[in-house]
Amino acid sequence: MKNNKGEINLIQINEDGKSLSPILPEHIKNYLIDIDGTICEDIPNEEPERMLTAKRYDDALETVNTWFNEGHIITFFTSRMESHRNSTEIWLKENGFNYHALLMEKPRGGNYHWIDNHIVRATRFSGKFTNMIEKSTNIQVFEE
Repeated sequence: MKNNKGEINLIQINEDGKSLSPILPEHIKNYLIDIDGTICEDIPNEEPERMLTAKRYDDALETVNTWFNEGHIITFFTSRMESHRNSTEIWLKENGFNYHALLMEKPRGGNYHWIDNHIVRATRFSGKFTNMIEKSTNIQVFEE
């Protein structure tokens, strides 16, 4: 549900007469996608000269742009430093990736544990973008 400016219309939420943070319509996903080792070869921050020539993963390009064209929100969330923003934006453009935002300086080292008041779905990238499937697994939750 986009408005006439092409922006996503967020759904306003009220509880007990108070406004809460708005949410996306259920059919729109908010994809946060890593860059190094996920959409291109893995390049450490210590070798920024390689960032402009990184080998793109073609299946990532096709999948990410499909999601973008379907109206989902695409945000690249990378451990690259803010000083790497310009070369990262150039690489994304030259390699044809469509996206809405680029967040820099994600903590390095993996082993992420995201705590949020919204449902978070995590997908570990393991070498190739393919169709998503439903799978059940154990998760950690706060004790009630």
